[in-house]
Formats: sequence, C-alpha cells, structure tokens
Amino acid sequence: MFDPKHLDDLTRRLTGSLPQGLQALQQDMELNLRAMLEAGLTKLDLVTREEFDVQSAVLARTRAKLEHLEVQVAELEKALKLGGGHAP
Repeated sequence: MFDPKHLDDLTRRLTGSLPQGLQALQQDMELNLRAMLEAGLTKLDLVTREEFDVQSAVLARTRAKLEHLEVQVAELEKALKLGGGHAP
C-alpha cells in the first residue's frame, strides 16, 4: 500500500536531522524508525490515490443516478396528482 521509497526517504531525513553523537546509530535508528512509521501508517487504514480515484468515480456515477431517479420520482408523483390518483 505504501511506497517503500517514500518511507525510506522520510526515515533518512528524520535520522539525518539527529545530533552528531546519535548519527553513529543512524542505521539502527533508520530500521527501527522505518518499522515504527510503517506500523503507524498501517493502523491509519489509508488507501492509495488510485483506490481513492476509483471510489470517487463510483460515487459520482451513483450521485448522477440518484439525481436522475429523483427527477423520475417527482415526475411520477406529479402525474399521479394530475391523473386524480391517490398516492399511498
């Protein structure tokens, strides 16, 4: 789900900002920090941009269909009133 290159880049930037004394532990810190970031991001239940775009398109089609059906229902209700029928 997450691009490993992005996680690696973020990890390198974070560990690169450590004070000089701690940079000796940089490799160990990178591994641990990357694992923590990955675990934390996984808990957020995020979706990829592609998944988001697909669901947005589905939602747009659903809204359009709903609007069309609302117009049809309004027209049917109007026809019932004009025809003297009784709506349930």
